[in-house]
Amino acid sequence: MTMTAISETYYVPHATHWSIFGSIGLALILGGFAMTLNGSANGEIIMLVGAAVMVYMLFGWFGAVIAESESGTYSDQVDMSFRMGMGWFIFSEVMFFAAFFGALFYIRNLSVPWLGGEGAGGQDSAILWPGYQAIWPTNGPGDIGGEFEVIPAFGLPALNTLILLSSGVTVTLAHWAMKKDNRRALILWLFSTIALGVLFLGLQASEFHEAYSELNLTLGSGVYGSTFFMLTGFHGLHVTLGVIMLSVIEVRCIRGHFQPDHHFAFEAVSWYWHFVDVVWLGLFIFVYWL
Repeated sequence: MTMTAISETYYVPHATHWSIFGSIGLALILGGFAMTLNGSANGEIIMLVGAAVMVYMLFGWFGAVIAESESGTYSDQVDMSFRMGMGWFIFSEVMFFAAFFGALFYIRNLSVPWLGGEGAGGQDSAILWPGYQAIWPTNGPGDIGGEFEVIPAFGLPALNTLILLSSGVTVTLAHWAMKKDNRRALILWLFSTIALGVLFLGLQASEFHEAYSELNLTLGSGVYGSTFFMLTGFHGLHVTLGVIMLSVIEVRCIRGHFQPDHHFAFEAVSWYWHFVDVVWLGLFIFVYWL
């Protein structure tokens, strides 16, 4: 096979500096978060700087890939590689949340009852601390985090569930418009999806503020508080990334990018957004409702 034939079926991407920016941004976010948990006044600033670096990296790297795609550099083999890569990426995200859901299940259904004396070798609750009750939610030894209230499921969480499910419908409608080459409907439905995602994040921020300021539900509220914010917080981060990606796709659609039979970037982001929807359903059921 000649080199020309090989180049038509296989493309080797050139070196990029954007991965370095991504590593720096993630390191700053992680370091700032660790400092914040340990009471450092500079932790939040460092996290914000890291988040800004990550946003810069995402827009820059997306731009580089977009330029390569629009120039016709990519072949069918590259398209298949992108699809496989996105599939494995979403699978890794599924496992990421599965670990956290597993931790919640283990604590709630196994550890707490065992500490209350249930099961073989269960502990005598009197040994732990006076008045211990093996009920969920719990906030640790001797109410270590203080008394707190849980957020009712059929309030903001239920509204956010409706919003996120509606965004799944609008992104699907945008995909149908893409396939029919209806650019106006595509832009409208995609903008609706972004607006719903931003609304979801705004309501979640309001919910977190209420939890901290009025309900005394914080990361320090024992194991319930830590698992609650761990799951909902990471999901909010994924929604934020999804909104950023959808915004990039929206700008590309306005500029006339994509064709009815060639639009994997749009498909990849819609896959990710549907994944975010499904995870939130699990959160609503197992964290808020049950």
